[in-house]
Amino acid sequence: MTQNQINKLDEYPIHQTPLSMTRVGSSDRNFYDRNYFNALDTGSDTFLVTGFGVYPNLGVTDAFATVRRGDTQRAVKFSDKLVERSLEPKVGGYRIEIVEPLQQLRVVCEHDDLSFDLTWEGSFPAKPEQPHTILTGVNRPIIDAQRFAQVGSWSGTLNVDGSDIAVSPSSWHGTRDRSWGIRPVGEADHPGRLASEPSEGFWWLYVPLRFDDFSIIVIVQEEPDGFRTLNDATRVWKDGRVEQLGWPRVHLTYKSGTRIPTKVRLDLTTPDGKPLEVEVEAGTFMALNVGCGYGGDPDWQHGQWKGAGWSDSTLYDLTDPAIAGRIPFGVIDHVGHARCGDAEGWGLFEHGSLGRHDPTGFADWGSVAP
Repeated sequence: MTQNQINKLDEYPIHQTPLSMTRVGSSDRNFYDRNYFNALDTGSDTFLVTGFGVYPNLGVTDAFATVRRGDTQRAVKFSDKLVERSLEPKVGGYRIEIVEPLQQLRVVCEHDDLSFDLTWEGSFPAKPEQPHTILTGVNRPIIDAQRFAQVGSWSGTLNVDGSDIAVSPSSWHGTRDRSWGIRPVGEADHPGRLASEPSEGFWWLYVPLRFDDFSIIVIVQEEPDGFRTLNDATRVWKDGRVEQLGWPRVHLTYKSGTRIPTKVRLDLTTPDGKPLEVEVEAGTFMALNVGCGYGGDPDWQHGQWKGAGWSDSTLYDLTDPAIAGRIPFGVIDHVGHARCGDAEGWGLFEHGSLGRHDPTGFADWGSVAP
């Protein structure tokens, strides 16, 4: 590749650096640009999580789709070499069509074991989140990312292992986000000094919820001692108004002997100082480290080089001890059934509690709820 190579995106006035759009503004190998979607059926336990990403400095693009029904997760993945970035996100049998930016998208997956043709419709305006940064002990960012989130509904068709499922916006809700920046992707970096200074823990809560008249998005990240490094709580109305909801007080209930949450109460505060309480019950869940490529997935990681034109399909039995044993050591996406006063809502209840977390009494990596 020559220094002056260009691609079709260079025709558009979208540059942010004095570089061709063949390159990104950071040389960090972990630069990424990704879509995440989930689709949940309020009338059954079917739960879909899917995503697409490009990794310009690794020369890789990939996508995944995972559906949970009962105690199984069917996962399909696609990966290929990244030839050039374009306005048409696609890899293998997977593609995203941006029908109306920030409002309507079509997501298509074509595979014998798992296929769908789904249209996303945003119920409320997309909301930019606070920048997300995590530094290592040597002050190097392992996450330095920007993201926006949206709640909405789905329509279309879904086929899992030969079973056709109609997807109607009356019962199929979901959330999505777009994020880009730096986070661990592909093959792991050599740990160097960090190998002798391992992390004591990671604690994360992400709750985007859709109600009839508004959406609520809460994001909290804390250090092992409870120091809060990310605090973002907002309510978005249909006309685009955004209310900040203060400093969430988080009250989690876990299944005994585990770190699997069963519910959470969020004590929020409106701009005029009034309390606003949101209760979320955890429904069926998706283990993101089982077929979805997120941290701790031994089968596949986002951005990992698998060769040109690679695809894979796996059916996971969540009752298999080898699979069940890895679930607690990753972030878990639950279907969230919510109440806010008299309003009923649905959305994502995403939580990860790994290692030490003093506020909940977890002393180390082996601690669980009483």
